[in-house]
Amino acid sequence: MQTDYLITGGSGMVGTHLKDYMPEEVYISSRDYDLRDKDQVKRMFELYRPKRVIHLAAKVGGIMDNIKNPVSYFEDNFLINHNVLSQAYAHGVERFTGILSTCVYPDKVPVDCYPLSESRLHDGPPAATNFSYGYAKRSLAVQIDTYNKQYGTEYNYLIPCNLYSEYDHFEGDKAHFVTSLIHKIALAKLHKRNYIELYGTGQPLRQFMYARDLARAIKKCTLDDITTSFNVATDEVYSIATIAQFALIACNATDLEIKWDTSKPDGQYRKDASNTTLKNLFPKFKFTSLKDGIKLTYDYHYKELAS
Repeated sequence: MQTDYLITGGSGMVGTHLKDYMPEEVYISSRDYDLRDKDQVKRMFELYRPKRVIHLAAKVGGIMDNIKNPVSYFEDNFLINHNVLSQAYAHGVERFTGILSTCVYPDKVPVDCYPLSESRLHDGPPAATNFSYGYAKRSLAVQIDTYNKQYGTEYNYLIPCNLYSEYDHFEGDKAHFVTSLIHKIALAKLHKRNYIELYGTGQPLRQFMYARDLARAIKKCTLDDITTSFNVATDEVYSIATIAQFALIACNATDLEIKWDTSKPDGQYRKDASNTTLKNLFPKFKFTSLKDGIKLTYDYHYKELAS
């Protein structure tokens, strides 16, 4: 068979949202193929023979899991990315879009360089807490750029800021800050507790985007046949402590006290990305506000927990 689009990571957070916008395409998950295995990836391409690939699949996790398991975060992601991209090219894929992360950006740059433009990608090493994951994702950008240079392909990558949604992980090693925060608020309300505990000092700055907005941006890229590589990021950049306060308001939980566990690491201080290129490409693109996205995610998750 020949398909128009093959989308990896189809059962993940972004893939689940993307199905709302591109329902007719082929979505692949880890239940179908182990993308670390070159032979399995080759068989996948031989079966579906896609014209285009949207590569969402990745090994992802929270800050503590990244710190404890750096080898698997580098090796698994490097193998996944290399196998999918190299086999896409070998099987004549016309367009390839890889999804990275702002973890690819340098940990430390001069203050006047923020928000980070796409040109800052190689200005220094990623943050120590996500070092191997950041380099594995950055390696995909290098591989895509070199394919374009050597083979004349028109492949690209998108670099989204931190993501969250109702389809994210809410607890355990794969949970990220916003959904972990929402989960803690929901549990506190269900069990009549008067506080929640969060890691670090609350001082680092973060830029969070509702994952459905990334799915919308991917869809727009397909409609307009965009081959530019660019950041997908909101204008909202707040401290972790401020985001926590927004969440208490959005979740109708302003009576909860926040206790900070300063024995846990803060992670990278800031990595906010510029959205200038995105705005030039899609001037009318609107993001879901952080407060609205948190409320949507909380309402969904609270209902799941309470049922």
